[in-house]
Amino acid sequence: MPTFRQAVEAKDAAAIEAMLADDVIFTSPVAFKPYQGKAITAAILRGVLRVFEDFRYVREIHDGAHHVYEFEATVDGLEINGCDLLTFDADGKITDFKVMVRPLRAAEALAARMGAQFENIKADATRAAAAPSR
Repeated sequence: MPTFRQAVEAKDAAAIEAMLADDVIFTSPVAFKPYQGKAITAAILRGVLRVFEDFRYVREIHDGAHHVYEFEATVDGLEINGCDLLTFDADGKITDFKVMVRPLRAAEALAARMGAQFENIKADATRAAAAPSR
């Protein structure tokens, strides 16, 4: 199984989803309320993979179960800088996934792009939740 970083850099949505705990909590940089559950989190992350261009991790910090991955990417021609803050459980599953981004203008572009596809993301999550477990 690839590491989280390897899965993201390879845009391997299935591998990323396999790393998520069933009750993972995803905190978006552009939504007020966190999302809970593997299906919606995986669907959001698939959407992010479609939105970010030239995505690359530039730094990693690990402290036991807590991992921080700093990234750079482009959204609608704007450079975006951010961090994925992850907490892993004893089984190696991600239980908490928080994303923070800057600067504001790029975060607004990200919010607009993700908002434009959010109905599809919710439908994707509903389909995934209804599908038999793999």
